[in-house]
Amino acid sequence: MLRHIGRKRNYRHNLRLAVLLCFTAGIVNATGLFAFSVLTTNVTGHAALLAQKLVTGDLRSARMVALWLLLFLAGAFFSSFCTGKIGQNKRFGYAIPIISEITILALVGSFGYTFDRSIIKTEYFAGSLLFAMGMQNALVSTISGYVVRTTHLTGMFTDLGIDLYTLISTSPNSTGSIKKKIILRLVIIFFFLTGCIVGGYSFLKLKYFSFYIPAAILVIAMFYDAFRIRFSKMVHRIKIRERKNSLEPR
Repeated sequence: MLRHIGRKRNYRHNLRLAVLLCFTAGIVNATGLFAFSVLTTNVTGHAALLAQKLVTGDLRSARMVALWLLLFLAGAFFSSFCTGKIGQNKRFGYAIPIISEITILALVGSFGYTFDRSIIKTEYFAGSLLFAMGMQNALVSTISGYVVRTTHLTGMFTDLGIDLYTLISTSPNSTGSIKKKIILRLVIIFFFLTGCIVGGYSFLKLKYFSFYIPAAILVIAMFYDAFRIRFSKMVHRIKIRERKNSLEPR
């Protein structure tokens, strides 16, 4: 899912990536909104908010929003820097950004109870989540070949509309690839929205501890391939051993 990059990557890998990490991004988006009254998975709305603060002369809040934009950008840069230095075709080039995101989510879950709605605390908590989501979005985009983006739906709905028109205007014999694209976009949208619902309900029940949920999902995503490969090799060895035993004369 995460370890396959470039030519080794296929449609199923992108589907698994979309399911787990879009669900994670949805949880963070809703939980961040409930906890800190800030959308932490996109920057489009923050650009408009920055303009509003500047026009109304609220320079203190404008500085805070500008910092959020820069932190999302910094997260994307940091993820790309790590992947580039380790090597985009390396199996574990994603490890540092994923571990960094897990750490941020765990820290927010542990210290979120100290949030007092002050501007400084809002900067810290919301800013750290925006940095984490910038990392995730850049990492997933790089791994999937810029097919999957997990932290916003504007582009997904736009692409889905284009694909739906292409589907109805193309010859039925050549719609296979278009249908796959549509399914992938629907999966992204569905699991992001599902994650938002789960995030909202979990915050009402667990409060700031709900940030542990996306952190746990990321741990599963990071080790999924390693565990699956080891399990497959173990099963393969057992089958070979059983085959040898069955061929031995008694």
